[in-house]
Amino acid sequence: MTGGGRETVYLVDDEPAVLKSLSRLLRSEGFTVAAFGSPAELLERLDPTARGCFVLDLAMPGLDGLTLQKALSVRGSELPILFLTGRGDIGKSVAAMKSGALDFLTKPVDGERLLEAVRTALERDRARRRTGAEVAERRRRLATLTPREREVLEGVVAGRLNKQIAASLGTALKTVKIHRGRMMEKMGARSVADLVHQAARARFRK
Repeated sequence: MTGGGRETVYLVDDEPAVLKSLSRLLRSEGFTVAAFGSPAELLERLDPTARGCFVLDLAMPGLDGLTLQKALSVRGSELPILFLTGRGDIGKSVAAMKSGALDFLTKPVDGERLLEAVRTALERDRARRRTGAEVAERRRRLATLTPREREVLEGVVAGRLNKQIAASLGTALKTVKIHRGRMMEKMGARSVADLVHQAARARFRK
């Protein structure tokens, strides 16, 4: 299995010469590369926890790049995809972009253009993972709230004042203020606006 903790460029091309030259170029710039001569080989060996990006040939016999893109999506992969295309594959390139591909590069591939695209793709993956970690942390904090604190949070997110929340819950205003203070402390919120933002990012629902 390939993947896991190391950031990797997953390169798939059915032309051995292309696979070799692009692998050499990427490794010369310090990238870790996993090269595959077919989509099936990639799907067989790819770790679901992989970090990095894909560089995929669009036109391959059997399982082509678009089909591979769909297969990766079905497996839950969110890694950015760069496609390598021939000059006659513009229609397929557009379809690939509509399906979420980050970019496509025309063969013969310009080395600097490829390196720039890979750097962009890797940064996109890092940003995705950072966002995922932040959402997970906010959800963890939400899980520490008591049922009453969650009810108060619902009121705050809805834009209600403390006295309105107290009336709707049938409790004292002082009690609502206590719950609200504890809730904000647990969420690590600096303000009501920050609290609402965190709840939205954590996809908080009733």
